[in-house]
Amino acid sequence: MVAPAEPRPRGGLVTVAVSPIWGKPEPDAYLLLKECIDRGSEQFNGQIKVFFRADDIGVPSHRFTRLLGLFAKYRMPLALAVVPAWLTVLRWGQIKTIADTHPLLWCWHQHGWRHVNHEPVGKKCEFGPCRKENEIYSDLKRGGERLRKILGDRFFPVFTPPWNRCDGRTLNIIKKQGFIAVSRNPGAFPETRGGFPDIGVQVDLHTRKGRGSTDRRLLFDEIAHGLASGACGFMIHHRRMNRTAFAFLEALLRALSDCRQVKPVGFETLV
Repeated sequence: MVAPAEPRPRGGLVTVAVSPIWGKPEPDAYLLLKECIDRGSEQFNGQIKVFFRADDIGVPSHRFTRLLGLFAKYRMPLALAVVPAWLTVLRWGQIKTIADTHPLLWCWHQHGWRHVNHEPVGKKCEFGPCRKENEIYSDLKRGGERLRKILGDRFFPVFTPPWNRCDGRTLNIIKKQGFIAVSRNPGAFPETRGGFPDIGVQVDLHTRKGRGSTDRRLLFDEIAHGLASGACGFMIHHRRMNRTAFAFLEALLRALSDCRQVKPVGFETLV
């Protein structure tokens, strides 16, 4: 088994950086979110599709359990991007125990192979220009086979590349390997072709680099803008969440649930 390519858990928690935006609680989070949701929904004439994608899945933890508990509480679908090399039969057994209380809410799909950067300079990428095509093919094939073996018929053939980026060769390979869609940032390059869906996530909740109230205002604007487009995707990284981030996420789920114009959907609907 390939060792997990992430910081090792300590006492059930994973030591990764939390964005400065979650340094202080937002006491009026629900009201502010309701206001920005109303602002966005007023700009779109019709039902607005909303979906959530949680990345870097594969290692059970208290934060992971809390995340699934929130989505179960509000009956919100959640697409879970699983890093194949992190998942073992034992870990899946632990995850399955948590997830099986609401199995229809979850969409388990592939998130790279080991979530390892192979680019010596520039932006991080697991499947980028510095890799040989046969290496890309092999890693993608191993990842898909591993998830199909462990997850069985729960595996859904959508590919989320680590760091939301990959090259054109990767897109061609995943189509040939039976994937039915990719999920990246809106406007990601290269574009998909031939009617191959690209499920874009407009709102990044937890890998933000901004600071304090300024970035929170930008976050509210991103949410309103995404909703105004008629389809808004949210990206979650539970390993980067603290109490403030969890409180904000719950306020967001509650505010979206209270908006009749919003329709929460899963990847199965979007493709």
